[in-house]
Amino acid sequence: MAESREPTIRVVLMPKDTNGYGTIFGGVILSHLDIAGAMEARKHKQCRVVTAAIDKVEFIAPVYVGDVVSFYTQTLKIGRTSVTVEIHVEAERLDGSGTAAVTEAQAVYVAVDEGGRPIPILES
Repeated sequence: MAESREPTIRVVLMPKDTNGYGTIFGGVILSHLDIAGAMEARKHKQCRVVTAAIDKVEFIAPVYVGDVVSFYTQTLKIGRTSVTVEIHVEAERLDGSGTAAVTEAQAVYVAVDEGGRPIPILES
């Protein structure tokens, strides 16, 4: 899936993002994953979206300082007020050894108005 298209976001992770074992914190990956998913959801309605749920996240491979991490997204479902997005994360290794799948998840985003109340995604 990811090889045939451009990532929604791409980041290089730095030493400030590492844990005591020298790998990138899972929470840093989750933060970028959430941002990428929200960007995909906003394609369907230019408004504020909030994260309602992130489905099972399993870390498949570690990410190291200097890896280029790409977040690929795809809309799976558009509901009345929500968008379900699939997110795939890959790391291109700094040492040139290739690309590794890091994680994947599905996330649900809800469109909201200025008061935080859900609003329709598609106008009728």
